[in-house]
Amino acid sequence: MLQKVHHVAVICSNYEISKKFYTEILGLEIIREVYRAERQSFKLDLALNGIYILELFSFPNPPQRVSRPEAVGLRHLAFEVGSIEKIIAHLNQFQIASEPIRIDEYTGKRFTFINDPDDLPIEFYEA
Repeated sequence: MLQKVHHVAVICSNYEISKKFYTEILGLEIIREVYRAERQSFKLDLALNGIYILELFSFPNPPQRVSRPEAVGLRHLAFEVGSIEKIIAHLNQFQIASEPIRIDEYTGKRFTFINDPDDLPIEFYEA
């Protein structure tokens, strides 16, 4: 039976820009980085607080994926944060704009969204 989510995989259009976004801006830790010559593809394994969570892939000329209006498939990635204000202030240092803070009508928790370099929605949900 299922035990936990193992990882999420993201294909990016510009590997260096996405690598910088996920590591230097969001602060995910690099576990390993490999180049697979037969696929002309980088694979970057990333962790959050020592737990493997994200694979970042590059492929030559990947097709665009519809994100909006809401399309079938992965809707967004969500990260738990201690303070919405702190994450917004951190992102502002990199000129990354967030949506206005919203309140989850069922939990009363606050959250906001940004977009990664390929327009994938990223949610920050206050613990």
